[in-house]
Amino acid sequence: MTAEPLTRTPPKPTGRAWLGLFVLALPALLLSIDVSVLYLALPTMTRELGAGATEQLWILDIYGFLLAGFLITMGSLGDRIGRRKLMLAGAAAFGAASTMAAFSVSPEMLIAARALMGVAGATLMPTTLATIRTIFAGTDAMPVAISVWFGCFMLGMLAGPIIGGSLISAFGWGSVFLLGVPVMALLLVAGPWLLPESRDDGHGMIDLPSVGLSLLAILPLAWGVKEFARIGWTPGPGLAVLVGLLSGYVFLRRQRHLSQPLVDLHLFRNPAFSGALAMTGLGGVVMAGTSLVVAIHLQSVARLPPWDAGLWLIPQNIAMVLGFVAAPILARRLRPSAVMAAGLVVGAAGFVLLAQVQVGLFAPLVAGMALASFGVAAPMSLGASALMAAAPEERAGSAASISETSGEFGVAVGVAVLGSVAALAYRTHLSASIGGGPKSALDGLDHALVVAAALPEAAGKALALAAREAFTHAVHLVGWIAAVVFLGLAVLAHFTLREQSAGQDR
Repeated sequence: MTAEPLTRTPPKPTGRAWLGLFVLALPALLLSIDVSVLYLALPTMTRELGAGATEQLWILDIYGFLLAGFLITMGSLGDRIGRRKLMLAGAAAFGAASTMAAFSVSPEMLIAARALMGVAGATLMPTTLATIRTIFAGTDAMPVAISVWFGCFMLGMLAGPIIGGSLISAFGWGSVFLLGVPVMALLLVAGPWLLPESRDDGHGMIDLPSVGLSLLAILPLAWGVKEFARIGWTPGPGLAVLVGLLSGYVFLRRQRHLSQPLVDLHLFRNPAFSGALAMTGLGGVVMAGTSLVVAIHLQSVARLPPWDAGLWLIPQNIAMVLGFVAAPILARRLRPSAVMAAGLVVGAAGFVLLAQVQVGLFAPLVAGMALASFGVAAPMSLGASALMAAAPEERAGSAASISETSGEFGVAVGVAVLGSVAALAYRTHLSASIGGGPKSALDGLDHALVVAAALPEAAGKALALAAREAFTHAVHLVGWIAAVVFLGLAVLAHFTLREQSAGQDR
């Protein structure tokens, strides 16, 4: 008589693993707080440092540019020299750069410190995610761990303005940068004890021409897309995008012929990896673009002060945190692909609700974004887990860096593309409404409101109302586009990730 094969129960994570997750989640929390508080600190710091308009833009942007530019390089470097080693080096550099930023005495010094923080941040993001994969590999808790890691990003975005506002009021703008010092100190102390070292011993030296090509692809492309979103299509951003695309093409061709590439293109042959990457990347595009038009609508159409507008955005952040908590719990009982597809359908319903907003009624906007944020949490967290599980362990750092780079570009592309769609819809609708009215009102809603304020009362009120209605029409269009994209991603999740069973992490 043949014994029935026993179903192996995956081992449970140890207490040490959960402590390690806590240490790894703190940098995620810190990085998101750092981004969310900078806008609050910018007016004070630029006034005290005497920063001009161009310097203000570089203070804001240099961190994101270098973070995106070095993610792929640092992810691959961690695979080669050891992810924990690179993480700890990055933590030390980030703490030092944060201290430099806090005590900056000139705009140039602050820009340099922010640049160093961007490079150091690029070491932390892929190595922390890859180390989570190492710690929880073979257990059924990896989706939970990655959801906690993602949830910390959202918690930081939620708590950042509150923490930052309190610190700035009590201790000045430099205190927001000093937040990073104790967190990095804890990582440096606890990391060697709690976190395992992991690397791919079969890898040799990193290919320096590939590093140069990746930077030449990502930095001009990121800058060009951001400038396109800010000032429109002009020769400068257009040339930068062209240089970035051509460099990216040369970079990919080089990777195909290297025995030890910076980016392993074989990863993209795995449908689960490519599908998960598409979901997280396009999900970022949609959420960034819709968040832009929602913020404008609350302040310029609903006429809420910035603080009140920020309060009305809190429900969507809370909803996303709740989604990050719920997704891995549901994925233990249902197929992850079903949970992700269902989340995307819920998100699409939220965008349909968003498209019902009116000039005098912004409740559908708030409720729709909360529903969309709850829905997108499932594909973001479970998609990242599926992406990491689909990659070989020796390529965990590279896979994490690809995921993070996709997310960074998703935000930039979402703002540029959906922002441009909204601008075109606004101009078209307003032009039809005002006929031969002031053409400068077509440049944007804020321009129209300035023009309206200078007109006689009746004409000004009519133009302001027409401009607000035109922008509301633009929000409707963005909402419907976002709903269609999410429904398409739901179909993609079903077909590319359906091989994963409930509770499966690899």
